[in-house]
Amino acid sequence: MHIGIIQCDDVLDQYQPEFGNYPAMLQNLFLSVDPELRFTVYAAHKMELPEHLDECDAYLSTGSIRSAYDELDWITQLIEFLRQVDHAEKKFVGICFGHQLFAKAFGGLVEKSPHGWGVGISFNDIIEPQPWMQPFQSKMDLIVSHQDQITQLPEDTKVLARSDFCDYYMLQRGNHILTMQGHPEFSVGYITMLANSRLERIGASRIRQAMTSLKAPADDRLMTQWILNFMRNEISEDKG
Repeated sequence: MHIGIIQCDDVLDQYQPEFGNYPAMLQNLFLSVDPELRFTVYAAHKMELPEHLDECDAYLSTGSIRSAYDELDWITQLIEFLRQVDHAEKKFVGICFGHQLFAKAFGGLVEKSPHGWGVGISFNDIIEPQPWMQPFQSKMDLIVSHQDQITQLPEDTKVLARSDFCDYYMLQRGNHILTMQGHPEFSVGYITMLANSRLERIGASRIRQAMTSLKAPADDRLMTQWILNFMRNEISEDKG
C-alpha cells in the first residue's frame, strides 16, 4: 500500500537529530507494523499537495502548531483538498490538527479547550466499535499534545471514542475518513521534551500530571494496525 503523508508542520531543527521530523516519525511507526508500505510526503504547510488523488492509495495527515481556524493560504488549500477527498471517498486519516481540520472543513467547530491543555497520555473509551478495530479492545490510550479541540461535530460523523477531557476523540465519516486527537507517532521522549519546552504556556501542574500519565503504556502500535485495517477496508454500499 502507498500512503501519502500530508505534512502540516516541522519538528524544530534543534530536535530533529534526536527525534526526526514528523513524516519520519509516522513512517518509522507504520513500517514497524508493516515493512512493505510505501510513502510519499507532501509538504502541505508549504503549499504542496497531490496533483491527483490517485497518486496514493490513502492519505495520512500530521499534527501542526497551527490552529484549524487560522486564516492561512495553506490551510484554506488543505480544507479544499479534504473536501475533494471526501467527494471521491478516498481513504484519509487525520491526526490531531488533521482531526480538527476535518471538523472545520465540514461544518464543525474547533476552539480552545475549556479544560486547558491536553498533554501526556489520554485515556479513552471506545463507544462505537468498528469492524476494522482488530484486534479489538475497549479503550484506546494515546499520547496527546493539544490546546484546541472539536467542540461541535460536523454533519454525518460518528463518534468512535471519547474521554472526560475530550468528547470527540475519534471520528469517522462514511467508510473513508477516520480522525483522532491523539498522536500514535509520538514517543515518550519527544512529548517530554515538547511539554517541558512549553512550560510557561502549559503550566507546571499540568506538566507534572502529564509526566505521571506517561508511566502508563500507550496503544500506539495497535492504533497503527487499526489505521491500516481501516485504509485497506473496501468501501461498502452503506455510507452510514
